[in-house]
Amino acid sequence: MIQVSIPSQLIAYTGGATRVEAAGATVGAVLSDLDDRYPGLKFRVVDEQDRIRRHMRIFVGQDEVKSLTVPVRDGGELLIFGALSGG
Repeated sequence: MIQVSIPSQLIAYTGGATRVEAAGATVGAVLSDLDDRYPGLKFRVVDEQDRIRRHMRIFVGQDEVKSLTVPVRDGGELLIFGALSGG
């Protein structure tokens, strides 16, 4: 299983949980597994062209990823962050 850190703007989908577990060999597969249990979560992270949304950042361990095809090892960690904006 993969440990996934959920940002505050998405915890409404996870019932308030900030850390959840998911299965998958790639970032996309992990997000799909999360979406099976928490419908709507993946759409907030990934757009209609299967690209990570501009305002979202995903890290596998300490490395930022730009593609859903990046592998995630079992026992690893995936961090989802929402970019902050303001003026």
